[in-house]
Amino acid sequence: MSVEPQSAPPRLSPARRDPTRARPARTAAYGYWRRLLPLLAALALAVRLPSFLHPFWSPDEGYLAVQARILAHGGELYESVVDRKPPLLPWLYEATYTVLGDGSQHAMKLLAIAAQFTTAALLAAFARRRWGDRSGVTAGVLFLLISVGFIPQDTQATTFEVFILPWTAAAVLCADRGRWGAAGVAVAGAFLTKQTGGVVLLPVLWLLWRSHSPARRRTGLPRTAVGFAAPVAAAALVTDPAGFLFWTVTGSGSYAFSLTGSELHVLIRAFVNSLLLCLACVGILPPVRRALLTTRPAAGTLTDLWVWFAASAGAVAVGFHFFGHYFLQLLPPITLLATAGLRPLRPERLRSVLSVPACVCALFVLWATVAPRSELDHSDRVATAVREHTAPTDRVLVWGIHPEIYRLADRAPASRYLTAGLLTNFSGGRDGPQVGEAYAVPGAWQVFAAEMRARPPALIVDDSRGKPYAPERVPTLRRLLAGGYEPLPETVEGTVFYVRSSGS
Repeated sequence: MSVEPQSAPPRLSPARRDPTRARPARTAAYGYWRRLLPLLAALALAVRLPSFLHPFWSPDEGYLAVQARILAHGGELYESVVDRKPPLLPWLYEATYTVLGDGSQHAMKLLAIAAQFTTAALLAAFARRRWGDRSGVTAGVLFLLISVGFIPQDTQATTFEVFILPWTAAAVLCADRGRWGAAGVAVAGAFLTKQTGGVVLLPVLWLLWRSHSPARRRTGLPRTAVGFAAPVAAAALVTDPAGFLFWTVTGSGSYAFSLTGSELHVLIRAFVNSLLLCLACVGILPPVRRALLTTRPAAGTLTDLWVWFAASAGAVAVGFHFFGHYFLQLLPPITLLATAGLRPLRPERLRSVLSVPACVCALFVLWATVAPRSELDHSDRVATAVREHTAPTDRVLVWGIHPEIYRLADRAPASRYLTAGLLTNFSGGRDGPQVGEAYAVPGAWQVFAAEMRARPPALIVDDSRGKPYAPERVPTLRRLLAGGYEPLPETVEGTVFYVRSSGS
């Protein structure tokens, strides 16, 4: 009796054994990027095209524009004009205004598109390096599709969070490639754009610690430290070390850590923005969940991305404000985690999955195109009244949280404090007991009083409109108005104008 030889069991390819550890399939770099980069550039332009509809989308954008004008005309950061933010984005605004003039707001919008494009390209490079060509395309496209998944004021404005993202993506990509000095520089760039950007140091250090070579760990840590410390120290020296430390680190405790009295408002905002983020990602959540569960044994290869996500989530929560633009910092790690989960899908299935966030993205872009702009319209009307009651050389004090009024009225501010928030601790919906003179930035009222004595404003605009920082709740401002100003009969939607009294 003959015995048929048993056939050997079929050998599984590395991709079948462990999809996350498969050797990436990559084509020639030049041809790959020549095809992908134009696609990402066109998509970045398309999703942010509504940003050109209005000069300003948020008070932060208005603040930066007014700040840039002061700096471009010889002002000094943290002295002539102050803010709780690091200097990198104000310097970028200043450089743009210096080169192109005060009316170059569209140039900043183009730079924001470039920042989104750069982030998408860096995420594509990370995904391609780790998982192959198709994952690179997925990561770049997916990031841009979900990047507009909040209210238009949070996604179309040219503000800090948009310019954090390319630095954070560059930091993790450099760390993944073992370029520790460059990774440190990128972390510094994120921190100097906004303090919370510095949390990307955590995934960088995780990748360093997970490095297989002890020698690489010994040399990588000092390189990362020097790469981070050198730009930060240079920025401090170029401005003023004491002012830099105060305004970026030590002088914002009451703003960053106070929640009392605003708990419900903050929780609602956190819930709504989390819901919007889930809506932006709705099409990719089920397949990503299934894919991550099926590749669970190899989940360790994604640990650096989970560390990045956790660090970014902590950055969103710091200060208990939960504004929608804070959530933008979550998008790069979410994009890469989703890309890893989508890898096992067949091309036609992947296109079907991505079509859902593409449709949701189109809805968000449409929303931004037709969204009402009641606050900006109000600022326009107030600015028109300011121009009518002042000369071009007059200084004006706008007591409110809309500094874009200075820019729209083409009038110089009478104080280095461009919003009432720095003098009262008020911020977007904070209506609790920790609003008032006692909660101002330390020393701010003494400086403000000196400014008012040295150069009294020709016009004071009370734009508080019943907010907790109204003059009747701010004794120093109330005394200033009573001692030398009288209200005009004209008001604009509750905004009151005070001119110098004839005898003052």
